Amino acid sequence: MKQLFKNTYLTSRFFKVTLAFVALFIVAYSFPGLLSIVTVLFFVGLGLVVFDAILLFKQKGIWASRVLPEKLSNGDENPIDIKLANNYNFTVKLHLIDELPFQYQKRDFEIKTVLKASDKKNIRYTLRPLERGEYYFGHLNVYAITPIGLIMRRFQFAKDAMVPNYPSFLQLRKYMLMAFSNKLLEYGLKKIRRIGHTMEFEQIKDYVPGDDIRNINWKATAKRNQLMVNQFQDERSQPVYSVIDKGRAMKMPFEGLSLLDYAINATLVISNVALKKQDKAGMFTFSRKVDNRVIAERRPSQMHKILETLYNVNTNFVESDFSRLYIDIKRHITQRSLLLLYTNFETLDALHRQLPYLQAISKNHLLVVIFFENTELHKLTNQKAESTFDIFQKTIAEKFVYEKKLIVNELQRHGIQSILTAPEDLTINTINKYLEIKARGLL
Repeated sequence: MKQLFKNTYLTSRFFKVTLAFVALFIVAYSFPGLLSIVTVLFFVGLGLVVFDAILLFKQKGIWASRVLPEKLSNGDENPIDIKLANNYNFTVKLHLIDELPFQYQKRDFEIKTVLKASDKKNIRYTLRPLERGEYYFGHLNVYAITPIGLIMRRFQFAKDAMVPNYPSFLQLRKYMLMAFSNKLLEYGLKKIRRIGHTMEFEQIKDYVPGDDIRNINWKATAKRNQLMVNQFQDERSQPVYSVIDKGRAMKMPFEGLSLLDYAINATLVISNVALKKQDKAGMFTFSRKVDNRVIAERRPSQMHKILETLYNVNTNFVESDFSRLYIDIKRHITQRSLLLLYTNFETLDALHRQLPYLQAISKNHLLVVIFFENTELHKLTNQKAESTFDIFQKTIAEKFVYEKKLIVNELQRHGIQSILTAPEDLTINTINKYLEIKARGLL
């Protein structure tokens, strides 16, 4: 009985009918002839309430199930499916309230639908998580209302389900699909087959303008009486490390995700691309110390190891120590490697403080410093100034935008590769830079 009352709720129609009866009884007080009619109507309404309750609670009612993915993809729209079945022999209106994880802080989530007698239906909605970690779902509450619509019955399903939120593996699948399709050019990507300069011989071919004259095969040229060149295979199995700054500079959010999470998502994708290109992929993070290290290797289990490591990256958002980064790289990475350093510099002074360490790292490795445009500042610079305050804001924004360009020039002046990118374009620009480096044979 207690459970019965606990799952019984009154609808808005019930309260409207109740107010109507109150109004009728007030009118009947002034016109006694109406009192008997109103009383009869009142008992008819009361009988409808009882009949409505019998309809709802006499049968098994509604069955529902929530289908969750094995893991969520951070920053992406993840589908959640709800399966419904109506065991009543009449049409019901359903109000679905899914108790979402606390990370969303959403208290007004509701889906309304209608289910015919003995019918089934699948409902899908999407969630976009913005923080890595464990996401706990509560009850799936389904409220059933008969055509009478005076009361409703609550059904509860799927209690306490947990889904881990990993770095964006959906983005990884997307770029892998693009890599084998003709859509690469639409995203600014292109597949490049580079003629290598290693000693691994591939073939002799006719000379065409643009071929390296150092590779001319003079014996084959003499036999054919035309220029012939040696062609070599692309150099492979080169170490590619993603170095993620998890310090204070990476805390800035854009479209809900922090710069750190953008870097983590890009690391997952570029590691997979590097492995597909027969290179070795590795990663590590740093702030006050270097940790979350995955040695660059080319094994079948390497992507799983990198994914699990990225999932467990814990942030402290303190000031990053680039001197510790330099010492650690010098000590642990002895082979010349490609280092993709995800960090952020807002001012030229911030770069100058770390520039000596970046220069020292770039002496032994190919260093690419990847930092971010402030897209909010770009919006300010494009707005029309209508007041003195707007002019001040626009001027300051243009100063910071220009300073980012100065940072790029300063890095180039010291022979350090760089990428200045909007957060949402980080993955594409990083892949393009990697392909460019492979094509030019810089590593």
